[in-house]
Amino acid sequence: MTRLTRALATLATLVATAATAALAVPAAPASAVPGDPDPLRGLLLPPVDALVALLAPLPVPATPYTGNVCVSGADACIDDVVARMESRLDGLVASCSHSAVFSLAYLRVTENVRDAVRSGYFEDRAWLNRVDAVFAEMYFDTTSKWAAGQRAGLPKAWQIALQAEDDRAMSGLGNFLLAMNAHINSDFPHVLATVGLTGPDGSHKADHNRYNNRLDTLYSPVFAEEAARFDPTFDDIDAGTAEETVAGVIMRGWREMVWRHAEALTLARTPAQRTLVEKEIEVYSALQAQLIRTFFVARPAQRDAWCATHGAG
Repeated sequence: MTRLTRALATLATLVATAATAALAVPAAPASAVPGDPDPLRGLLLPPVDALVALLAPLPVPATPYTGNVCVSGADACIDDVVARMESRLDGLVASCSHSAVFSLAYLRVTENVRDAVRSGYFEDRAWLNRVDAVFAEMYFDTTSKWAAGQRAGLPKAWQIALQAEDDRAMSGLGNFLLAMNAHINSDFPHVLATVGLTGPDGSHKADHNRYNNRLDTLYSPVFAEEAARFDPTFDDIDAGTAEETVAGVIMRGWREMVWRHAEALTLARTPAQRTLVEKEIEVYSALQAQLIRTFFVARPAQRDAWCATHGAG
């Protein structure tokens, strides 16, 4: 592990610890953002965003994208992803598969990315479309291989997440966190390195950071939908709305680490250096998965009965 990623790993751990501790902090009498039901959000997230903004990208040279997914960068790329996700989710819901939890969450995130791109929220529309499509293709490829019994070569974090789904041994929130960790911490650095961190107009990190605030708006409705359809305990953390702020802080730490791992992949000068970075990504995401796997064990009876009645939504 390089000194930079060691420092970022420490930062991510401290951020997560501070966020967890925030759950025990009594609510302030008034929100820092008018009308915001969570007073912690306005107090905690802006300083974290300011810190993330100070972490400038490394000078990574622009490299052309050489893949064959969403080469055009057109809006239709995300439309195709959404259609595939909807079809996959329908099949999972029909059997109340525990894979449906992340499938639903990923669909909602992708719809949000689509809407953000088309509203002009990002500076580089084509880059976001391509990132979204390549990212989703990794997910489809991994889950298809797992379903076909092709386990060799799959990232350890995904093996832990998908085995937990098959074993039906986790809470819905546990399945969500395991798959989110695998897709973000294991897959995303490779996606960014493949699509490119720098374009003709400079680094894409501002667009990468910009999506943190969009994610903040998704936690509450997505958690509520997961609870309504698949697992009534999904949003049972008794912390008012503070858990959404905690999720936002932790996700910022994860996404910052993703960018730094992508930089390390891009800047690796030899195959040996790149292999070392890949191993670091593998170990980092697997350790996160093992921790989640330990703390979110649950019996499936109530959850499966609930899905059988409410899963179709």
